[in-house]
Amino acid sequence: MSSDPTPEPSPAGEHPSVSRFRAEHARLGGTGEIVILPDSVHTAVLAARALGCEPGAIANSLLFDAGGSPVLILTSGAHRVDQALVAERIGVPRLQRATPDFVRAHTGQVIGGVSPLAHPAPVPTYLDPWLERHPVVWAAAGHPAAVFSTTHDELLALTGATLVEVE
Repeated sequence: MSSDPTPEPSPAGEHPSVSRFRAEHARLGGTGEIVILPDSVHTAVLAARALGCEPGAIANSLLFDAGGSPVLILTSGAHRVDQALVAERIGVPRLQRATPDFVRAHTGQVIGGVSPLAHPAPVPTYLDPWLERHPVVWAAAGHPAAVFSTTHDELLALTGATLVEVE
C-alpha cells in the first residue's frame, strides 16, 4: 500500500464538497465506500431508512459554536448531545448550536451534509463511543445526499477525535 494514495477521479458533475471529501478520504487512507443517494438524507432517520440500518449506526456530524470557535461532535443518530454536559467534559464554557453561516465558514459544507473530514482548517473533533456498537457506521460525505461507510475505529483514526460521552 502506498503512503501517498492517489484519489479516485471524481465523477463528472459531482458536487465540489463531495469531491473535496473524496480526495481527503483517499489521502487519509479511508477504506469505506462513498455513496451518492438519490435524495437528501439530512437526518439520521432519513439516512438510516435509505441505507437500511439503524439510526444508531449513523454518525451525525454536529458543529457547535464554543464562544466563536468551532467544535465538531460525531454522535450516534440514537443520541442527542447534552450541550451543557459535553461543554463541561471538553472544557469549554458553553456549546451552542452553530448557525448555517458558521457551519459553512468552518466546514465548507452545509448543515445536513457536514462530513467529519475535509474542512478548510482543522476543527476540534469529539466522537461518541456509542458508535463502536455498530460494525459499520455511516457518516455524511460533504453533501446531504452523500454518505460513506466506515467503522468507529477508522473514524477515530481519520479524524484524530477524542472520545466523549454525549448524554
